[in-house]
Amino acid sequence: METVMEDEEYNYTEVKLPSLIPIVGQPELERETGERRRGRDILIAIDHGPNSKHAFDWVTVHLCRLADTIHLVHAVPNISAHHGNQIVYDMTQILFEKLAVEAYQVAMVKTVARIVEGDVGKVICKEADRLKPAAVVMGTRGRSLIKSVLQGSVSEYCFHNCKSAPVIIVPGKDAGEESVI
Repeated sequence: METVMEDEEYNYTEVKLPSLIPIVGQPELERETGERRRGRDILIAIDHGPNSKHAFDWVTVHLCRLADTIHLVHAVPNISAHHGNQIVYDMTQILFEKLAVEAYQVAMVKTVARIVEGDVGKVICKEADRLKPAAVVMGTRGRSLIKSVLQGSVSEYCFHNCKSAPVIIVPGKDAGEESVI
């Protein structure tokens, strides 16, 4: 694993995805021209929990279209400071490979993946500033708006601080009516 240092707050590791996924070429769609033909970038904040998987599933079914690129970002608090950084990388590599295959099977879209170190909310917003995606998508535990504000949450932080793209917060499957954001 080779970590690239951009500045002190922002380290990232590109995740190599398996070559068994076919390269998705540019579709030849009669109605799509110019900028649209190249597709959109969609950033999905991923962790190892069910809520980010639910958000990923939502994106592949409801938001993706041909020629889009999904950018999976796993934000972790400074993994290089821990002895378990290789374990975190390996587990995330396996997760990202599964998601990349699934994204291709469900929506026929390309996937790019990165592990980013630092304050989770801040690095997700930095990735959004770098990519200028059509949307930043993340899952939430379905806490009420008041609980999120009082306890703080990554989705709440991104909702208020990601300036370059709209933030879509997909409530967890079990959230029901509790999720207000």
